[in-house]
Amino acid sequence: LPRLHPLVAHQLLQRLPVPTVVRQDAFRSWKWKNLSVSMVHSSWWSVRVSLLCVWFVHVFTSHHINTKLLFFSPGYFVHDAGDIILTGHGRGSWEFLLHHAMVIWCFLYALYTQLYIAGALIALFVEVNSVTLHLRLMLKLANAQSSSIYHINKIVNLFTYVMFRLGTQFYLTWYIVHNYSWLDHGGYFLITMMMMNIMMVIYFYRLLRTDFFPRSKRYTGQNGTHNNNSKKFLSD
Repeated sequence: LPRLHPLVAHQLLQRLPVPTVVRQDAFRSWKWKNLSVSMVHSSWWSVRVSLLCVWFVHVFTSHHINTKLLFFSPGYFVHDAGDIILTGHGRGSWEFLLHHAMVIWCFLYALYTQLYIAGALIALFVEVNSVTLHLRLMLKLANAQSSSIYHINKIVNLFTYVMFRLGTQFYLTWYIVHNYSWLDHGGYFLITMMMMNIMMVIYFYRLLRTDFFPRSKRYTGQNGTHNNNSKKFLSD
């Protein structure tokens, strides 16, 4: 699995069953496949790095292992960005692409300079939250918002968003500010982190508004289900 290329994962995931409501709509079908590949990446990192590193401290202290682990993630982000652009969904997913560009640049800098390796690994703690975020979107694509799985997941997703995404972002920001005077290219990383922090807070507001304080006229269609036909990737 560590060596599983996103394209191979994409082909394997196509063999899995897809809800009928997803298969009947071209955009939903593409989005389902895209999120499925993202789920593989998030799940792998959640187990391999974000959770196991709590118990196996040597992963953070071993320079060889750290560098080896980091090669997998940039490949996923490049593949995902290419999938969005080449399938013609770039215009409606510009926020997603901006996020990918910042992540790719930071990871490539760490790999090229062999600096900030531990920080890059810590940043991947956010992938724990990505699992519940992707599951949330896939359930919405399947019109399963009223299911017990969705209601349980939205609580877990809220917890992981605060703990693993916002917590990780703000910790890294604090570290850069606290050690700014001796960090190489600290200004670039500080600006990047602040931009990502703003994005994460905006997404958190959207998440709360949609899952916990919904406005029925805006999010509910004529058939009583949430409107998932928007061509904007992050509209949910």
